[in-house]
Amino acid sequence: MKNKNIIVKLIEGLGSNTLYFVSDVGRMGLFLLFTIFGFFKRPFRHKVLLKEIKLIGAHSFLVIFFTAAFTGMVLGVQGYYTLSKFGSEGLLGSAVALTLIRELGPVLTALMVTGRAGSAMCAEIGIMRISQQIDALECMSIDPYRFLITPKFLATMIAVPLLTLMFNVVGIFGGYLSGVILLDVNPGAFFSGMEHSVLNKDINLGIIKSMVFALIIVWVCTSRGFQLEKIRFSGFGAESVSRVTTQAVVLSSISILIWDYLLTAMLL
Repeated sequence: MKNKNIIVKLIEGLGSNTLYFVSDVGRMGLFLLFTIFGFFKRPFRHKVLLKEIKLIGAHSFLVIFFTAAFTGMVLGVQGYYTLSKFGSEGLLGSAVALTLIRELGPVLTALMVTGRAGSAMCAEIGIMRISQQIDALECMSIDPYRFLITPKFLATMIAVPLLTLMFNVVGIFGGYLSGVILLDVNPGAFFSGMEHSVLNKDINLGIIKSMVFALIIVWVCTSRGFQLEKIRFSGFGAESVSRVTTQAVVLSSISILIWDYLLTAMLL
């Protein structure tokens, strides 16, 4: 009887988890659909959009700048000592540029934005949910998707690709600093190798990745906060906000890494 009860409980748990997963995916899908509908509703809130771009983009400038600079410097040092074993130090520029533009630029930018801006978005909307501010908007016949979520979506889709481009430029000059200035790599060979190896498809791949990652960040983080009360094991009050914010950051980061591999495999 005990074994039978254990099997029944396992089956019940599997069914319950499956139903929760399917319903959660459905809620996120509807959330994205309602947000897209909000793009076409008027009046359009231009000032709010600019404010969100400032919060997500401009306020992330320093963390992106320092991450890019030291990432490029590390790539310059590591690349130099690897290529010097084969007498190919002149290829350092192409190695640094391709690594940043194809992979590290979009991925590290997205992860930094997730930690700095994504967590803030989730916590902000989660607090509005538990304090019933979103319910108050609905009572006043104000669409919360258009009012709260749509500006964040547009701002993130604009800010993250721009931050990625900035990351690439700063990272390349970080590699130049460590490779050319500190390790005496020929500057002509550094830029010449980069010019001949970096193609338009490499730049396009980085931009596509940054846009997909931006969608993942804002979709996951805003939907987790908006649907806070429906998330399993979220707790109550301030505890629920902290748990859901942590969940949003972890889920966004994992999704970014998974989609990085998928996009690389499909587009390279």
